[in-house]
Parts: sequence; structure tokens; C-alpha cells
Amino acid sequence: MLALAACAKPADTDPYVALYERLHPSVVFFTMKIPSDDRKHKGEWDDAYGSGFVVASGAWGSRILTDAHVIDGARNLVATIGDGRHAAAHVVARSNDDDDVAIVDTSIPNAKPVDLGSDAGLEPGEPIALLGYPIPDAFEDEQLGDAASFYAGRVASIRKGAIEILAPVIPGQSGGPVVDARSGAVIGLAESRFDEERSIGFATPIDIARTFLAQHPRAEPPGS
Repeated sequence: MLALAACAKPADTDPYVALYERLHPSVVFFTMKIPSDDRKHKGEWDDAYGSGFVVASGAWGSRILTDAHVIDGARNLVATIGDGRHAAAHVVARSNDDDDVAIVDTSIPNAKPVDLGSDAGLEPGEPIALLGYPIPDAFEDEQLGDAASFYAGRVASIRKGAIEILAPVIPGQSGGPVVDARSGAVIGLAESRFDEERSIGFATPIDIARTFLAQHPRAEPPGS
């Protein structure tokens, strides 16, 4: 008889595996159409992608945070949560370019929200992780499917209005959650600032996003 015990998960799950399992149900994959930037195709619309994460949810649907540049000019916006349920989504609010934060709502109910932390007191060297959807069209071309990718790293530097991280932020991952690897709380939104150097990643500090969220509370329906 073959022994099956070797295939079982160890009793003490690796903390990064546990972190992925905790975050995955909350991460969002966006598909959309954006105006083509190719002069030969002026007036046409291209496929585009991005990431985000659920910050609130209930019977009414789900509220999602992402980078403002991810959904800039988008139409036919669709959100898929945790590689599962998907539905049309609409932009509720968009910050200025300096803050680069956007709020998106979808009708998908009772999703799992992330825990929002704080970037106050972060120090270089602290462990972080991020989850998002890198270059979805390239993965699809290779018949590898759409799936969230998990990267681990550390805080590299605290900069003016940004957290530099030792983890790549590849196109498609922008807007995904960057988390404190010890607590699992979100401390930033992934973003890529240098097209020519994608190994350098950044995160918009979560305290900026929290302020923006507080400025745009969800409108409760009459009688609720």
C-alpha cells in the first residue's frame, strides 16, 4: 500500500503560504478597454488589465481599492474577485495623479475584505509581500491562464509619498495589495514607476488611500 502521509501539508504551514491563502480571496483582477495609444489605431480600444483588493463587502456588493492610473479612461470594466466570481464594475472616485488612488464598486456580494494597516513607522528592511496579476495577456498567450502571482520582498526605502520595495511590480500588478508580511495588513497599493526598470517596485502608502476612502463613504440606500 502506498504511503500518502508524505503528500499531506505539514501541521505548521509556512507563514508566506498562510499569507497567500489569507489574501487570495480578496485580490481583484480587472479587465477593461482603454483608448489605443497607437497612432495607427486612433479611435480604437485596446484590452487592458490591472489589480485591486476588496476593502468592504456585504449583501450590497463590494468596494475595491486600486491605483487611479489602472482605470484611467476605462470602459467595460469587469472585476473578478479571488479568481472566482466576476461582474461589471464602476469607478466611484478617482484621486489626483499625485495620490494615484481610485475606488471601484461591483455588485459581487459578501467577498472577503483585507485588513487595512498603516504605513506609519515603517522601516527599510521590514518584510513585505504583494499579490497581483502580472502581464495577464502574456500569460494567456502562453496558455498559462489568469492567476494571481505572489511575491515576497522587503521595504527598500521610505520616500516622499511612496514606499520603495524590494519586489518587482510588473504591468498588471499595479493596484494590488502590498502587505506587512508579519501582520498580513495592507500597507500600500502596488505601482510601477519606472518602465525601463521593472525590478524596482513601489507602493502608494495605505494611509493616503485610507484618507481618500474616508472622503468617499458608501451611500446607504433609503431605509437601510
